[in-house]
Amino acid sequence: MAFVSIYTVGRLIHPYDHPVSREFYEMGYKVMRQATLSGHLIEEFSSDGVTLPVEVEGKGYPVLTLTVWKNLQSLYRFTYAGKHSQALRNRNKWMDPDDGKHSSYVVWWTEKVKDVSWEEAAKRYDYYLEHKTTPYAFDLKQAFDEDGKPCILK
Repeated sequence: MAFVSIYTVGRLIHPYDHPVSREFYEMGYKVMRQATLSGHLIEEFSSDGVTLPVEVEGKGYPVLTLTVWKNLQSLYRFTYAGKHSQALRNRNKWMDPDDGKHSSYVVWWTEKVKDVSWEEAAKRYDYYLEHKTTPYAFDLKQAFDEDGKPCILK
């Protein structure tokens, strides 16, 4: 059975200790608590000491996440419901707007949780930026199942 990984990349508008950024982190705590309680989140990796990919360098304060989920459908449902959905609606208040050149995330399948790493996430992200959505690295709008076949998420 394969698992699905997601790597997110963003930049806060304000410094980490700014009240608006603190609000982002408070919401993030609630989002991750809900993810943990869902029973579908397998692993959350700490971003301490991890640097942003060169392609995303610029103004703002970097925020990275890397998580592994039981399956693609549970990741999709979690992303667009509950606390995470609320956070997405407030994204422009906290994060630098997307410049259209970079994605804010990439998704991929993995057979073993131990194979997921920040290095692997950066590699998949770079690949996605160069090739767009493929079975190797994709987004939730044009997703692939674990056999590499296009799938529609609902």
